[in-house]
Amino acid sequence: MHGLSAADLALQAAARGFADELMPLEVEAELAGGELPPGVRESHAERASALGLTATNIPVEHGGRGCTTLQQVLVQEQGGRVTNALAWVMTTPPGWLPAVATPFQRDRWLGPTVRGDAVECYAITEEHAGSDVADLAATARRDRDGYLLDGEKWHVTSFNEATYAFFQARLVDGDHAGEHAMFFVDLPTPGVRVVRTPAYMHSIVHHHPIIAFEGVRVPATHLVGAEGDGMTFAHEWFRFERLMVAARCVGAADRLVEEANTFALDRQVGGQPLADYQMVQAMLADSVTELFAARSMLYATARAIDEGLDRKAAHAACSMVKLYASEMAGRVADRAVQVFGGRGYMRENVAERFFRELRVERIWEGASEVQRVIIAQQLAKRGLAALV
Repeated sequence: MHGLSAADLALQAAARGFADELMPLEVEAELAGGELPPGVRESHAERASALGLTATNIPVEHGGRGCTTLQQVLVQEQGGRVTNALAWVMTTPPGWLPAVATPFQRDRWLGPTVRGDAVECYAITEEHAGSDVADLAATARRDRDGYLLDGEKWHVTSFNEATYAFFQARLVDGDHAGEHAMFFVDLPTPGVRVVRTPAYMHSIVHHHPIIAFEGVRVPATHLVGAEGDGMTFAHEWFRFERLMVAARCVGAADRLVEEANTFALDRQVGGQPLADYQMVQAMLADSVTELFAARSMLYATARAIDEGLDRKAAHAACSMVKLYASEMAGRVADRAVQVFGGRGYMRENVAERFFRELRVERIWEGASEVQRVIIAQQLAKRGLAALV
């Protein structure tokens, strides 16, 4: 079992059982734009919390579960087996925040988020910056004892669910002019408005609108860390989330291989199971082999981080596993659609849903091309042995 401890296996089993409970609701959510009947998602959130599947990345002293990186991966992997973001109730609050939050910020935002009483969103990406979060046009200007924030942010995931946003901008005055800073912005707040909410390929309840911040005033207490630290927090978030993206992609591929293999064994073509045809066997064999490689890579990276892997080496490792797992899952989904044939093109089919949903994994939290640049740069600076 990949050398998992008894505690690891128990947490994995709890997450898998919870994911299995959610799966029967996928088609209903798909056909309703991601929505479920009133109260259902709330009950799921309560159950996820009761099972110990929320805030796994937050230390115990801050109200979280204090799980290892490997355990966090095990939970998110099982969540990845479910379509339509139904498993997003297994929340991962900003794990980098406890180390830098002031007592005021812990009480106002961190604690409620860990308990499930508040929801965060990240207002970082911009129309002309994309994956290059260092190239932001949004500004933060000193204003008496606070700041004025201005800028337009794209793809603000979960804004419609959020009670506050992390807003990142470039400072235009003071000792750190030109550097980045991050701020808490309560929602709603005067000056924050939805420009528009585009429709996306997937059918989930979490929207990704374009948001304008126009003369939004926040007090100095809303500054995260210190002026000039904004990129540090963004990098911490990206490093963690890239590993979790990889975990969810591995979970999705696991579900797809299982479903496609079961269908191929049951489906009769020309008097014999579809699984007896070598072209189908090849697709299934390639998929399960790539799944094995991605899972091995994922678990090894998580263990290395738990053992104290250097931060820069971890940055490269998370980029490698995110790159491989996201592209692997896309290939597995494509093959699964092919194995299912016409059924695989129906929205009620898991392969069709994952075929659409997994496409974004190669884009958000840094596109595959950005991951390749990071990996190549780290290879040039640190050498092969540091990476593998």
